[in-house]
Amino acid sequence: MNRHHALANGYGAGKKRDDDVYYLSEKSDLESKYIWGVNDLVDDERSDSVFGRRFEPRKKAVYNRNRLIRLALLAVSFIALPLYFFFPSSKNLASLSSTSSTKSRAGDELQTLRYYDLDDVQGTSVGWEREERVLLCTPLRDAAPHLPMFFSHLRNFTYPHHLIDLAFLVSDSKDDTESLLTRMLEDLQADPDPSQPYGEISVIHKDFGQAVGQDVDNRHGFAAQAGRRKLMARARNWLLSAALRPYHSWVYWRDADVETCPFTVIEDLMRHDRDIIVPNIWRPLPDWLGGEQPYDLNSWQESETAIALAETLDEDAVIVEGYAEYATWRPHLAYLRDPYGDPDVEMELDGIGGVSILAKARVSRAGVHFPAFSFERHAETEGFGKMAKRMDFSVVGLPHYTVWHLYEPSVDDIRHMEEMEAEKRAREGQEKEAAELARKVQQTFQTVDKEWEKDKAAIAESVAKTKQKQKPSGEISDEDIDDREPNEGPAQVASPGKLMEDDVEPVAFEH
Repeated sequence: MNRHHALANGYGAGKKRDDDVYYLSEKSDLESKYIWGVNDLVDDERSDSVFGRRFEPRKKAVYNRNRLIRLALLAVSFIALPLYFFFPSSKNLASLSSTSSTKSRAGDELQTLRYYDLDDVQGTSVGWEREERVLLCTPLRDAAPHLPMFFSHLRNFTYPHHLIDLAFLVSDSKDDTESLLTRMLEDLQADPDPSQPYGEISVIHKDFGQAVGQDVDNRHGFAAQAGRRKLMARARNWLLSAALRPYHSWVYWRDADVETCPFTVIEDLMRHDRDIIVPNIWRPLPDWLGGEQPYDLNSWQESETAIALAETLDEDAVIVEGYAEYATWRPHLAYLRDPYGDPDVEMELDGIGGVSILAKARVSRAGVHFPAFSFERHAETEGFGKMAKRMDFSVVGLPHYTVWHLYEPSVDDIRHMEEMEAEKRAREGQEKEAAELARKVQQTFQTVDKEWEKDKAAIAESVAKTKQKQKPSGEISDEDIDDREPNEGPAQVASPGKLMEDDVEPVAFEH
């Protein structure tokens, strides 16, 4: 029974009959095209036998490409089979290449995944026992004269060398710092002593446009301090960000121009288990300058005077210690040194110097860095200390543990030394002239003495001859005059004039 008849003729609203919708007949093609609105009448003239044919797809280019590939493989097999039988070594080569490729793929997959647990690299007081790795960072600029001394310190460190990674940043150098550094590192790593080579070594080159000279007056002049400190902060940040690895527990900053330092400095500082710790930095001086002097005044405690001074300065100003322009009256670590004091005594600090710093790596991972801007009116290492204190890290110094910096004379020192050298040369010249004059005088007196001895001998001989002539004539000699009794009268002595004229022969003196 047909259902859903909407019209009397059996078509639906869309010209569809129920029988055509639900049944398919061979004679309903034209009618269905009319019903569905298809106007192509050419296809209607086809024979119904077309629908009974088997579908045969047309051959495409893919079939031809596959055929070519099969032919190429067949040709390769014809070439490879003779090689396989006549050259047996090719078997091993093929197996080796397949094995190595498999291993390399497996190795690549393994090397792309690394897992680090930062709880294991927090840093402890016995890092050498727990094999904690230390990153030693050293910025260098025109440091070629100091590298031999620096490498002598590297060779003498007692902390296990294989647990220390070295990182150097060479910037704005005009000498052969980089080439000399490379040669000395190669020699160090090739040392036959197994305890000498270090771990990973990084040499980074980055110029910052530093225009301030490396001489003492330029580096320590007041006018250059703010800009110089900011550039040095950038250099330290570049070096640290490029070299710090997830497996480092400590970061040790060390300047290249340290002259004398304990070989156990890393262990000595590490033993305090502080987040940031620095030793006291002094320098030797010539005797005429006092013998020794505090060098690093950047390690200090904050003072009320300095806080009040900072509030009066511009936000971009940088306070630097040791200059009359900024009288901060801060307690400095350097001035608290006692040569006989306990080297383990600690002093809380707010700012620190950069000659020798040992810091836990987690301090830098937490975000503490060397500000290349004015942070609370300080930059670089002093700003590093202030920022660490702000983030509740411990910052201490050791007033009685001393590291000696190289003495670098200033222009005034050089001028004074030149004046002293000129005075010394003048004094030596005067002493030489006086010695020459004394020698000549002595020589003259020796000549006079010789002549006087000759004259004396001649006079004695003349007197002896005179006495011999006077005795036969009955005249009294001088000895007879001296031997006569006191009550005797005057002796008869010939007058001197007559004696000289008659009896004394003339004496010729030789000169």
